[in-house]
Amino acid sequence: MRKRRDSFPDLFNGFFRQSRRFAVLIAPLWLYLCANAQVRIRDLTTLPHNAATPLIGYGLVVGLAGTGDGNKATFTPQTFASMMRNFGITVDPKELKLRNVAAVMVTTEVQSGTRAGARLDVIVSSLGDASSLQGGTLLRTLIQDPYGHPIGDAQGPLSIGGYNYESAGSRLTRNHPVVGRVPEGLILLEDAPPFAIPLDSLVLNLESPDIAMAVKIVRAVEESFPEANARTVDAATIVADFPTNVETSSEKLAFTAAVGELTITPEGLARVVINERTGTIVVGTGVVLLPSAIAHGNLTVEISDRTAVSQPAPFSPGETVVVPQSRIAVESAGVGLQIIENAPSVGDVARVLNSLGVSTRDMIAIFQALKEAGSLRAELIII
Repeated sequence: MRKRRDSFPDLFNGFFRQSRRFAVLIAPLWLYLCANAQVRIRDLTTLPHNAATPLIGYGLVVGLAGTGDGNKATFTPQTFASMMRNFGITVDPKELKLRNVAAVMVTTEVQSGTRAGARLDVIVSSLGDASSLQGGTLLRTLIQDPYGHPIGDAQGPLSIGGYNYESAGSRLTRNHPVVGRVPEGLILLEDAPPFAIPLDSLVLNLESPDIAMAVKIVRAVEESFPEANARTVDAATIVADFPTNVETSSEKLAFTAAVGELTITPEGLARVVINERTGTIVVGTGVVLLPSAIAHGNLTVEISDRTAVSQPAPFSPGETVVVPQSRIAVESAGVGLQIIENAPSVGDVARVLNSLGVSTRDMIAIFQALKEAGSLRAELIII
């Protein structure tokens, strides 16, 4: 019987296990959960003309411990002086040295139908030469829609999920300290664009076009609503007719909600996602590694296949089969050779490289090389 070359339990073990004993106990449960995962249709699809609206604003973050823009970013003193004039204080922008202030852009998205008074998270990103936004507070910032119309106000303390410390020429940094988040920092002052109610038929757009997923959704709708005449238009579009007894807007919304609550077992996407800022590597199910070899700096990575014969016990009903086996061999100058047997996964590659002290940038280069060589049979996404 042929073994799968890569599996999600292998990935789970590679990234999250603290000991072999823990991995042995948790892997069967994780395999069961993945095989029986049910996802609502509403979590996989969107309705036409109901896309989120991007919002943006320009503001100031104050309260920084000497990690702000200083006087190199000329727009920061100008903005600060303009703000102080609103409080009846006149200052010369050229005389300001604002080490505790940073100019930032504030961004977020709002869903259709969101009403005034709703609170949303916002992302705050440094514009100037600030070295860190840690401990800062976003001052009241006017948020605009894509057409320049004011739609809300944002303010509040930042959470950056990292740090940046400098002393006597040394520097210690974790994650990306010049981008942060203000949880529920935005208050909408006006209603977002209205929710578009379907008219003649229900149209669902898959967030990630996939013909197999579209067929599963159509089957799920047909089983629950045979009269809806559900059908696929293409890999990203599913259409279903409203039943004859569904006429009013409220009935159409109720039918849309009922379809959205139907569940399917989605196909695993063969994707490897790497976040260069945080060093995070996430591998989806269905990712396959083929034999290859890579030389990167003082590293040598070799992925190879070999076959073994599985012989049944004497007088048993079993049959002799040839079982493919794979292994990863990683060698680094001054560290030695590390080998992983038995169908290694992308998670195993990342774990071994991490144990050798390989940086995230080098990992990205290695995975890109595996992709270009055809060994990594998956979509590689770097964010």
